[in-house]
Amino acid sequence: MAIDPLVRNLAAETAALRDAGPVAAVELPGGVPVWAVTHHAEARRLLTDARLVKNIAHWAAWQRGEIPKTWPLIGLAAPGPSMLTFDGADHRRLRTLVAQALTPRRVEELRPRIEEITAGLLDRAGDRADAEGRVDLKESFAYRLPMAVISDLMGIDAADHPRLLELYDSFFSSLTRPELVQQVIGELRTFYSGVVHRKREAPGDDLTSALIAAGEDGDRLSEAEIVSTLQVMVTAGHETTISLIVSAVVALLTHPEQLAMVRDGRVGWDEVIEETLRWSAPTSHVLIRFATEDVAVGDTVIPQGDAVIMSYGAIGHDTEQHGEDADRFDVTRSPNRHLSFGHGPHVCPGAGLSRLEARIALPALFERFPGLELAVPATELRNKPTVTQNELYALPVRLGV
Repeated sequence: MAIDPLVRNLAAETAALRDAGPVAAVELPGGVPVWAVTHHAEARRLLTDARLVKNIAHWAAWQRGEIPKTWPLIGLAAPGPSMLTFDGADHRRLRTLVAQALTPRRVEELRPRIEEITAGLLDRAGDRADAEGRVDLKESFAYRLPMAVISDLMGIDAADHPRLLELYDSFFSSLTRPELVQQVIGELRTFYSGVVHRKREAPGDDLTSALIAAGEDGDRLSEAEIVSTLQVMVTAGHETTISLIVSAVVALLTHPEQLAMVRDGRVGWDEVIEETLRWSAPTSHVLIRFATEDVAVGDTVIPQGDAVIMSYGAIGHDTEQHGEDADRFDVTRSPNRHLSFGHGPHVCPGAGLSRLEARIALPALFERFPGLELAVPATELRNKPTVTQNELYALPVRLGV
């Protein structure tokens, strides 16, 4: 089945993928064939299978020249030397350095700053209302909060946020024109190279400076590794949390009986966050792994050299894992073991930070604006044309003030 580059009906596509699983032959935009893992148990097993690697050199179609550098998703398949493209010892070397900055203790130390940013954004939320009292909550809050937090952590100037937003729109889009693909990738690389250069000249209390220092102390980080790691951290550090916050707001506003349970304390915000992650995974499809030998999945064999993606949207709706009501949003669901932040060696190192941001942002939002409501019917909300990110164009709301 072909993955719709316009993402016109994500729910229907998710259901079709789940029903075609546990592994399905799919076609990504541009006619690129891959295998999609769509069930929980198989995904959990394959995410720790050493025969599936991240190095694009093992992709037979790439070696044959069938995947052009102008493919809109090439920046996700080959993002440079980083945690996303390394396995084994090289992956552990980079991941250890990043993990030192994202330990549970260090993440918790960010709480006061996250609370400060959240309060400031909510104070100014009404300033962005249009003539009909509508506010785009995604642009004014869900985007700005995680971008501010990850920028603080990595040492990115807030003045660069508007241009980064434009670049990431093109970077993740399935429809970016071929002649612009490498231009966007190049501008992002140039931007992050500039950040690294400035931090070499004037180090600060940020992770970029720490990565530079680690390389100079003998951890063998090349300039390219530092730049790519910085880019990966900023990219993943804001995109996932945008979707988590937006999806949670939409889910609660379209399920008022469950919002009522949260408001009166019968259900906690942690349960809301985990159910949102399962029910509306921030990343619909994670690109990309490559089989170094034939890999059997049930009655299907993924041939050596073929590409594999993890379809987390479908995995989160696997009825074998989550029951026959897997399509239903239910904040009381227990147990609720999902894989939306991955599993195994490549599990998202920023998962704790994303959860903390949502844990602060969501109750603050609903406490500040108890009359919050969608400004359009939920059926009018539209996904952006990106097959990897579960992201709306906008979230128009009325704050109820």
